[in-house]
Amino acid sequence: MSWIADNTLTWIQSIVIKIMKTGQVPKHVAIIMDGNRRYANKTGVKKVEGHAKGFNKLAETLQWCLEFGIPEVTVYAFSIENFKRSKEEVDYLMDLAKEKFQKLIDERDKLNEHGVCVRVIGNLSLVPPDVRTLMMESMRITQDNKKAFLNVAFSYTSKDEITNTVKDIAKGVNNGDIVVSDINEHLFSKCLYTHNSEDPDLLIRTSGEVRFSDFLMWQTSYTCTYFTKVLWPEFSAWDLIKAVFYYQRCHGDITKVKNDQERVPDLSNKTEYYAHKLHTRRRTALEDATFYEGRNISTES
Repeated sequence: MSWIADNTLTWIQSIVIKIMKTGQVPKHVAIIMDGNRRYANKTGVKKVEGHAKGFNKLAETLQWCLEFGIPEVTVYAFSIENFKRSKEEVDYLMDLAKEKFQKLIDERDKLNEHGVCVRVIGNLSLVPPDVRTLMMESMRITQDNKKAFLNVAFSYTSKDEITNTVKDIAKGVNNGDIVVSDINEHLFSKCLYTHNSEDPDLLIRTSGEVRFSDFLMWQTSYTCTYFTKVLWPEFSAWDLIKAVFYYQRCHGDITKVKNDQERVPDLSNKTEYYAHKLHTRRRTALEDATFYEGRNISTES
């Protein structure tokens, strides 16, 4: 299935969305896509089929978000903790990721037509090099698109993100790039994996679990959170409509809380340059590691 599905909205859903768009619509929605394995158990299919259904639901949901005018979506696709699952399931998930990112590359014209920029965030050094190569190519071929943004959190946890950010900022101080007095919330945010994005306005979690599972913990301090019992593969356009309606009801209170917070100073030219340098170094390190690991795989095979 394509990364962007055909429009499956009913005429009633389309009318409801058009009416809701006259109100406040979130600019950035984060989704914890939970319930694939429980869906497989519920329907009597293999776990791998549950995960495949979950990807198809992501494609549908992205189309609904485009119809809503939501320009940015961040999805929790694979946690670092998921590596602890059975080898069979992890291997399948890596194969599924490889298949889907290859599909993304193959249909680049459709993504570019919609202006979708794809970013993969997480500790990609833990991802097999063949999968990582496709992820990085997907980011490269869509990096100039500006109409909509899809952030795929893969091999991600907030603890890992924050720990690595602390280490990198400490290295910056040790190397003389910045000094301790340069460090504030703004600099820290700009050194996270999500540095290109504003914090989410709305976080949706499916499956009935009422927890964050170590997802975007730094970024969701003032995010409206919507929990639903529906399993992710069964998520519908009506469920998204309900989530956005809940956000609209909460928008005024959240905005007031945000406005009451003390403003953090903007980055100086020095700290802006350091953050840019840090992300360039991270990307270069991944590209180098992928290249050499890829050569080793070719040699061994």
